[in-house]
Amino acid sequence: MTVEPRAALDRLVAALEAHHHAVATRRSDDDPAVDDAYDVLADAYEVYEDSLATVFGEVTPFYLADEVDEDDEDDDADEDLDDIDFDDDLGEVEEAEGEPQPAQQR
Repeated sequence: MTVEPRAALDRLVAALEAHHHAVATRRSDDDPAVDDAYDVLADAYEVYEDSLATVFGEVTPFYLADEVDEDDEDDDADEDLDDIDFDDDLGEVEEAEGEPQPAQQR
C-alpha cells in the first residue's frame, strides 16, 4: 500500500517537530523520549522517501546511516590495532637513526 506523498510529508514534518521538542526538553543524556522521537522520525522519513519514489520516481538528497553500536565500534578499533606489528615499525626507526635525516620543512 502506497502512502500519499503529501500525507507522508505532513507526518515527517510532525515527526521533526516532535524530535525537536524532545531534544529541547531532554531531562537527561539518555532520555528515552529522545530515542523514541528519533525512531519515529527515522520511520517517517523512510515512509516519505518510499512514497516519493513510488509516486513520482524521485528521492531526497538524504539517507539514514546504519546504526553503529558503540561497543562494536570499540571492538573494531581494537581489531585494527591487533593487525599492526609495532615491533617491525620500531625496528625501522632504530635502523634509520644512524642515517642522516633530511631537515623538516614547515
